[in-house]
Amino acid sequence: MTHPTAGEPAPPDPERVDPAVLTALLRRHGWQRRGGAPGRYSRWTPPGGDGTSLLVPDGRPHGARPAYADYGDLLAEALTALTRSAAPSARDVLHALSSPGDEIRWRREITPTGDAVPWTAAEQLHSAARAMLLAAARAALGPAGYFGERHGPQAAGLLDQVLVGPAAGHVLTAYTPVPDARPTATTLLRALQATRDAVDHQRVTGALDAFDAAIALGVSHELARALIKLVRGTEGVTIALAWSPLTAPPGGFAARPEPVAFSPGDLPALQAAGDRYRDREPSVRVDLTGTVVRMRRPAPAGGGTVRLRVLTGAGVHQIRVRLDEDAYRIAVHAHLVGLPLRISGRLESRGGFRRLTDATGVAPVHVDEAERDRLLKSLQGGLDTFEDACGGDPG
Repeated sequence: MTHPTAGEPAPPDPERVDPAVLTALLRRHGWQRRGGAPGRYSRWTPPGGDGTSLLVPDGRPHGARPAYADYGDLLAEALTALTRSAAPSARDVLHALSSPGDEIRWRREITPTGDAVPWTAAEQLHSAARAMLLAAARAALGPAGYFGERHGPQAAGLLDQVLVGPAAGHVLTAYTPVPDARPTATTLLRALQATRDAVDHQRVTGALDAFDAAIALGVSHELARALIKLVRGTEGVTIALAWSPLTAPPGGFAARPEPVAFSPGDLPALQAAGDRYRDREPSVRVDLTGTVVRMRRPAPAGGGTVRLRVLTGAGVHQIRVRLDEDAYRIAVHAHLVGLPLRISGRLESRGGFRRLTDATGVAPVHVDEAERDRLLKSLQGGLDTFEDACGGDPG
C-alpha cells in the first residue's frame, strides 16, 4: 500500500469504499473505462485521456470476502492515485466519496477575467444556491406561491444536514442527505423542470398562467428570486442533479436527470412570475399557540400590540398581533405567570406572514410545572423581561 507524501490529503479508508460506488462516480465525472481484467479490476482514465489511470477492483457483495488476496491493496492504490491525480474531476470524485448523498451542482457561465473569481461573484453563487435549497425545502413541507417567513426554521434545519464541497470558480456542489423519498432533492428537480417549462410557455405566448399550475410542483416566489440571483450577471446557468450511487433513483425520476439551464433572456419571465406569486398569495386562517416576547400599547388603558414566539399552529417563528383591551390584559397576565397563549386569526401574506389579524379566542394555555419553568427561563426571567418588553416596539 502506498502512503501520501507530505502535503497531500489522506486517501479515503478503503474499508469504507464500495468499488461499485467508486466506478459509478468515476463514470459520472467523465472518466473512461479502458478495459481491465474481467472479474478482477477495471482500468479508468480521466477526462481527456491525460494522467495516470486507476485500477479499480471489481465490486463484491456486502460483507463477502474478496475473491483474490490483493483486493484491498488494489483499492488502496486506486484511492491514493486518485488523491494525487492532477485531473480536476478527481477532487470531485473524492468529495462525493466522503459526502454521500444526492449531488446538486450549480454552474454559472461568466466570461473569464483570469484564474481568480471576484468576491461578489462567489458570494452571489453561494447565496443563490442556499436560497434555492431553502425554497425547495419549504415546498417539500407544503407547496405555496409565496412563503414569506413560513417554514423558515424547518427549512433551515434541513439545510444543516447538507454538505457543501469547495467551490471551483463559478461551480458549486452540494450533497443532500438521502432520507425516505428524498424530499428536498426531488422537489428541487421537479420545480426546476416546471419552471423551465413555464418560462418557455411565457416566452412563446406572453402568458404567465403556466406558473400557476407549477406551484403544485414546488415553484414559488422564493425559487424564482433564487434563480434571478443565480442568472443575473452571467451568460447562463446550469443546475444538474445526480442521485447518490449508494441507493436506487427515486421512483418516477430518470436515473440520470438532464441538467436544467436558464439564461438572461429568462429573467423577465422569472421576475414577473415572482411578483405574481407574492401578490396573489392569500392570507391563511390559523389557530396557533405562542409565548409573549414583547408588548406595547400607546396608553395606560385600551388595546395594544404583542409579539408572540410561535410554538405550534403556524410555520413562522414570530408574529405580531393587535389585541383589544380585554385580550391585551389576558396576554399580560399570561406573560407574568409564564403561560403561552392560544389565539386564532388570519396570517396576512403582506410582510411575509408575520402579522395576525382578526384575532379571536385569546386564552392562556395551561401547562405542567416543568414546561412552565422552561418557558419562563426561555423568556429570561419573569418580571424583568416583562418590564423591558413593555417598553419596546413589538413591530
